[in-house]
Amino acid sequence: MKFKLFEQVALAKDIPEKKLRRGDVATVVDNHPGRGGEVGYSIEVFNAVGDTIAVTAVPESFLEELTPNEILHVRSLAG
Repeated sequence: MKFKLFEQVALAKDIPEKKLRRGDVATVVDNHPGRGGEVGYSIEVFNAVGDTIAVTAVPESFLEELTPNEILHVRSLAG
């Protein structure tokens, strides 16, 4: 398991059906064993004021660690 529960991560790929884009920040809320395939995670995504806007399950390859040389950015969900 690469990511810990409640760790903040960045999306490595867009999730259009949830209106999420690569680089959006999410919180890991559960992990799912690979069962012969890729390990998966349930993630929760919040808006800028802390309201939940999406909860979904993704494979590990959809997530990447945050690093100290990155800066958070705000974007509109309507866009």
